Amino acid sequence: MFDTLVETETLAAHLGDPGWVVFDCRAQITDPGAGARRYAEGHIPGAVHLSLERDLSGPITPDTGRHPLPDPRQLAVTLGRSGVGDGIQIVAYDDAGGSHAARLWWLARWLGHLNVAVLNGGWQQWTRESRAISIEIPASLPRHFETRLQEGLWVTTDEVLEWVRGRKHGLLVDVRGPNRYRGEEETIDPVAGHVPGAVNLPYSESVAGDGRFKNPAELRRHFEAAFNGVRPEQVVCMCGSGVTACHGLLAMEIAGLKGARLYAGSWSEWIRDPTRPVARDGV
Repeated sequence: MFDTLVETETLAAHLGDPGWVVFDCRAQITDPGAGARRYAEGHIPGAVHLSLERDLSGPITPDTGRHPLPDPRQLAVTLGRSGVGDGIQIVAYDDAGGSHAARLWWLARWLGHLNVAVLNGGWQQWTRESRAISIEIPASLPRHFETRLQEGLWVTTDEVLEWVRGRKHGLLVDVRGPNRYRGEEETIDPVAGHVPGAVNLPYSESVAGDGRFKNPAELRRHFEAAFNGVRPEQVVCMCGSGVTACHGLLAMEIAGLKGARLYAGSWSEWIRDPTRPVARDGV
């Protein structure tokens, strides 16, 4: 079982393996149709495309952020229709350093499926190695996906508000870039800044220049220095909408730091209510 990362050579050896299902999770926040177009132009043979907006997120409401968690029953149907059942190895990839593929990694674990991993280096690593590419839409063998929902993997905005008010203790980690965290610029959400008390650990710092994750020991040193004695199970990761935060959780798992949770609504949900406090300039 692979439950964090899969290398390209390993995936290549399992292409066509009925026990493996590959998902193309390429996406672009500013262009919802970009992922499907890239998939149509070429993808890893046998891969099924999943839309970040349609498959890996639920409908937006006045109270939610930009990428609410999907209906777990509908996601289970989607995965089962694509060939995922008990014991099936899921591999997710993207072209953004794993930042979108990690969303599927987290969601599958939320549904209770642990045989899920992200392709290390993603689409860029695959193409750099001149591996096989296809434009064919695969014919999947549908399976029954048994949902075993793990609700303890995420926290609500109300729970985060309890932390901010000092009624509960933990460490909130914001994985957005430093400029967005500090409130110096905001190109996506209508309000700039961060949740008071959150520390900034950009998800991009977990990958090397080639888009592959740094080694476990290096990641562990990186996180432990920032956590300053806080246990992993006391950590909650957030971002703009709950997508790249999953990348931070994956990096922690690679480092052997297990038990951290996701703030699913993240910044875009936090700012829905103007009475919730906002910090800027690292304050």
